[in-house]
Amino acid sequence: MSLIGGIRPPIAVLATLLLTLAGITALALGKPENALVPEAVRKSQQYVAEDGAIALRASLDESITDLTRTATLFNQQQPAAADDVLDKVGDVYQKWRGTAVMEIASGKLLGARGENVPLTAIDRSRLADEGGLAPRLVRLENGQTRLVTLALLSWEGRPQQLLIASSSLSFPGVDLGEGRAIGVVDGDGRVLNSHGALGDKGAREQLRTFAGIAAKKGKQNAISAKAPGAGGYTGVSGHLTGDTVADRQTVGGYATLAAGDPGQTTPAGTLGLTVVTQVGVEKHASRLSRPAVGLVAAGALLVIGALAVMLLLSTVQRPLIRLFLESRRLTRGDLERPVSVPRSGEAARIGAALERLRGQLRGAPVDAEGPPRPVRRRRPGTRALLVVCALLLLGWAAPLMLLLNRAEDDVRVPTQTVHDQKARTATLSDRVRRALNEGHADLAAVASLIGDRTSAQEMNAVLGRTLKDHQRYESVYVLGADGKILARAGHAPHHSAGEAPSENAFDVSGHGGKKPVITATAAAPDRQGAAVVGEFRIEFLNALLGRQGLGEVRVVDTEGRVIGGDSGYRAFQKLPSSLQPLLDQKSDHGEVRRDGGSVRVVAAAPFSGGGVADSLRWTVVSSQPASWLAIPEYSRQNRTVLAGMLGLTAAAACLGWLHIVVARPLRALADQAENLADGDRKTVLYPRHHDEVGAVARSLELIRQRLQDQQRQRDGATRTHAPAGRNQ
Repeated sequence: MSLIGGIRPPIAVLATLLLTLAGITALALGKPENALVPEAVRKSQQYVAEDGAIALRASLDESITDLTRTATLFNQQQPAAADDVLDKVGDVYQKWRGTAVMEIASGKLLGARGENVPLTAIDRSRLADEGGLAPRLVRLENGQTRLVTLALLSWEGRPQQLLIASSSLSFPGVDLGEGRAIGVVDGDGRVLNSHGALGDKGAREQLRTFAGIAAKKGKQNAISAKAPGAGGYTGVSGHLTGDTVADRQTVGGYATLAAGDPGQTTPAGTLGLTVVTQVGVEKHASRLSRPAVGLVAAGALLVIGALAVMLLLSTVQRPLIRLFLESRRLTRGDLERPVSVPRSGEAARIGAALERLRGQLRGAPVDAEGPPRPVRRRRPGTRALLVVCALLLLGWAAPLMLLLNRAEDDVRVPTQTVHDQKARTATLSDRVRRALNEGHADLAAVASLIGDRTSAQEMNAVLGRTLKDHQRYESVYVLGADGKILARAGHAPHHSAGEAPSENAFDVSGHGGKKPVITATAAAPDRQGAAVVGEFRIEFLNALLGRQGLGEVRVVDTEGRVIGGDSGYRAFQKLPSSLQPLLDQKSDHGEVRRDGGSVRVVAAAPFSGGGVADSLRWTVVSSQPASWLAIPEYSRQNRTVLAGMLGLTAAAACLGWLHIVVARPLRALADQAENLADGDRKTVLYPRHHDEVGAVARSLELIRQRLQDQQRQRDGATRTHAPAGRNQ
């Protein structure tokens, strides 16, 4: 017999799988939830750290790029005094704590603004080396750390100068919420800068402990540090568990500064910095996931599985093996004893045909009376028995998948998770606002350098470089006071001919089209009413919204129309009615929203914090199903559904296996056996598989050949004994 075919292997495998699944069910559905802090809360701290790392990395990269690009724009213009350069830089950007211009050859300080820039940390002799102008971290005498950024000012006929800017390692726009602290850590585990709830010594010590652990973990490879197939944040990130104080446990997260796309590097990403967060979370006593439910479900599976296996053994396996033995007996020539005919199904039809064939082998004519031939479809066949077994197992699996341990009945979303959803949404709202403000500042910097004597060719060169340096724009152009485009770079603008520059810093158009058009306008002071206009790529805005653990994120305007989102949406479609009340909140807001059997964690954060983008009055709305969170109730529900799906899969696999290798071949063989008993001696019977059904088919073929030999012998004898008179 075949090792993988026949009647025995599928039934044996089904019994083994059901017995194993019963053990898994008893253990999984009765598993105690020992974690005092749910996995959803710990995972949320990792996401908060990732948000902080993204904000810090974007801020530092933007500062470095802005300083380099500003120096390049000055280099393309007429030579300017150091004070003029610093004044224009200060008018456009207010992000640096201190700026300075230094003559490289002599080391003379030509001008300075803001706090003192640490010039002694700059080795002028190595500026020409590769990486000599790379940004660097400098520790001041007071213990604070500054990021020093360098850019080259070079005009023909003048000594080369160095434009220097220093900035602190702060987290722009990161909402910490209540009781959270955040810090920046270098590769040695030293906390370079920290903010938030660090009022007592214990909190500061805990942050330093987390910093040391995070620095070591941050040195791992970003790919190997994750589980195979895991996506999400491109850097190294994770969550940490700290000390317990009273009834609160300290949990934290860490994330290294990494580029937005895997495999890429940014200036800030090469600094070796890691962001660490910590917060105290209230502990809850352990709860059992109803262990009796697991025991009852496992016992029910054992009973139902035993019934199904016994049914298959008694109605399918034993009759088929009996047929196999009876058919072999007939092929050996043992024709004295009648064939034992099974009671029902295809086996009964084949048994009745074998009994008739036994009589024919003994010399009885084809139309001799034998046992009554069973009427087809009157009694259930093998397929019907398989359906009954499938229904039995489905009766166990379906309640587990659809009814048992439903989380919506008693789910409790941790308060800290709601707070984190609100804080992260506020952080994302500020990130979008700052990105728009940065975009407008870039246009203002370009506009301030375009004088009335700048030619169209020179303007095209400046606009082209701006478009290349900043991927946020779809097109950038200079618009005259009469509405005529004087120079442009990028795609064809969505500007109506003859329309003068807008007086608003930001405008949104494109209603009725496929995507919104977000336009920023910065007046050019020396061009008699002209302005530099930039149209943002909507993909740039949508990319800012993609965050792990926030669910679906949308940016909506004051009328509740969707401007951007991190997943599919229609431009200017209305926000779902269930989320509309969030827009009525004047400040950041988060809550748990229950709608029938659906439980969602939602939050909204309007633009706030200043800048020209505040005039848009947009709101960032996030909505996440609670079932996506690692909450004990949903973990229990998922294990219950998994047990039901495993049972259904085992039943489908084994019963389908039986249907393919036994039921279908047995049904076809029953028709062939009846035709053979009815006198069909020409149809050859081929076995489909090397198993019990195939063995019966081979026996029937041998019987057919023997009956053919008997028929030829009778025909020969008839011709031999024919009357001689017929030959005369």
